Amino acid sequence: MSRLSLLAATFVLACATQAWAGDGDGAEEHHAPDMVAEFGVVIEYYTAQGCVACPPVDAHFATLADRPDVIALALHVDYWDYIGWKDRFAKAAFTERQRAYARRAGSNTIYTPQMIIGGIDRVQGFKPMAVADLLIRHAAGQPTVALRLDRDGIHLDIGAEADPPLGHEVSVQIVRYKPAETMRIESGENSGRRNTFRNIVTSWKEIGRWNGEDSLSLRTTAEGSEPIVVILQQAGHGAILAAGRLR
Repeated sequence: MSRLSLLAATFVLACATQAWAGDGDGAEEHHAPDMVAEFGVVIEYYTAQGCVACPPVDAHFATLADRPDVIALALHVDYWDYIGWKDRFAKAAFTERQRAYARRAGSNTIYTPQMIIGGIDRVQGFKPMAVADLLIRHAAGQPTVALRLDRDGIHLDIGAEADPPLGHEVSVQIVRYKPAETMRIESGENSGRRNTFRNIVTSWKEIGRWNGEDSLSLRTTAEGSEPIVVILQQAGHGAILAAGRLR
């Protein structure tokens, strides 16, 4: 897959979203959104400040966090806290999300560092080439869901259409994250390290379900200045069908 093909795949999804948001004949004036949505492949990065194998992958993840065609989300898990350093970004809910992926894959174990790409592919350890190959493959896939995001103050409008209809239920999720924070690890296996952590997820919530057949139109609130990510995922921790970000 050439870089040109990858850019073309991203451009197709962006154009589809813009066309849907348009008024057709230009006669009606529309409110311009205060942010421009970015659409891309979702990487969920399961990490922990107390994980001795994580720092090289943290550094690799930081390069992915800067890409506009990738929605890179770091979920800090809590099962390394017992080693001697409590990760203050960690949440038990993120550990449970990782366990849910493992159960869906028929596995009894979870691992850090681990990246889950598009809700489907799991990469354990430091494997940047495997991640790059999977990003290309996911970006080149034919999109079946067109997602639209508009924010007006605290109000967030989410719209989506599936072509062809999906035939299964879709979980509509909102993720908020902190773009960066630098801190020093004072104890545990990574004691003495000072690291800038990127795209630290602060909340991940399901806000509704979509039948995947009718058009989706949903309004919710999104207060605060943290970037907003909307994810449409096959219910039951399946494939991520579309994702967009406002920041």
